[in-house]
Amino acid sequence: MLAKLARELPEGDGLFYEPKWDGFRCIVFRDGDEVVLGSRNEKPLTRYFPELVGSLLANVPDRCVLDGEIVIAGAAGLEFDALQQRIHPAASRIELLSRTTPASFVAFDLLALDDSDLQAEPYSARRRALEKALEPARPPIHLTPVTTSPDVARDWFSRFEGAGLDGVMVKAGHLRYQPDKRVMLKVKHGRTADCVVGGFRWHKEGGVVGSLLLGLFDDEGVLHHVGVASGFSAARRKEFVDALEPFRPDALKSHPWRAGEQPEGRVPGGQSRWSAGKDLSWEPLRPELVAEVSYDHLQGDRFRHATSFSRWRPERHPASCTYAQLDTPIPTELAEVFGTKS
Repeated sequence: MLAKLARELPEGDGLFYEPKWDGFRCIVFRDGDEVVLGSRNEKPLTRYFPELVGSLLANVPDRCVLDGEIVIAGAAGLEFDALQQRIHPAASRIELLSRTTPASFVAFDLLALDDSDLQAEPYSARRRALEKALEPARPPIHLTPVTTSPDVARDWFSRFEGAGLDGVMVKAGHLRYQPDKRVMLKVKHGRTADCVVGGFRWHKEGGVVGSLLLGLFDDEGVLHHVGVASGFSAARRKEFVDALEPFRPDALKSHPWRAGEQPEGRVPGGQSRWSAGKDLSWEPLRPELVAEVSYDHLQGDRFRHATSFSRWRPERHPASCTYAQLDTPIPTELAEVFGTKS
């Protein structure tokens, strides 16, 4: 089940608020002695977090399906960079990291218990069942806090940011579990979007990456070029060269933005009267890499200004990078002046 971005914390009867954890979304399947961890797109995660298997066997019901977040907590808060290091091909490296930077699992929903499929049950009932199921659980398995008080939620929103939690989740008590539907709200400190990286441009100094070309899928599955991420530090420009290299071979094969054919969606442009002589040629990448970027607002269906790169999202599938994740409310001042509703 997914969420849409919101600018303001909503209030109303029957709303539940949870901290928004900054980690890897994970579905836990347990059946007796077998535990399987998977991303919401069914990418396997079990091998990357072996230390969680034993903890889950000791702390969750014998047969259940849990929705939650894998996080790594450090002295100063959550450490997403340490989490990303776990997606590594070498088992020896993963085993070392599992001991030096162990992960935790934070549960926030219960989808099945014993023979019962709970997805059709309201969230309020699933929450009660989750609390009962995890009552005896001990770290590193955690139950996420929840409140029905907007004041408490606002306090979380302001205080928890420094610890790496990036907002508040809002769920209606009557909400049944709806996979792939954006029926929850996430109230975050800034607007972010997960985008497909379909290509890049070299920096004017040469040899390093100057900008990333971003794409989003529409409802028809067409990938549109929606803007760029730029303004990188010199160190990051160099790092990106290595990060992008695996996605360069055979990038033009079946690329949705390839030249010489009539593309269905918007593609990166070339020279224009606005480019002031800049070289706007670009290098294609296989559209398999996902980046989270922060942005201010949209103009039509593309980013108004260049976005800021936040992080790679190796656990996200490119097909999940759609316009549906974006929320573009009208600023309050404009709503009052023009009589429109955000």
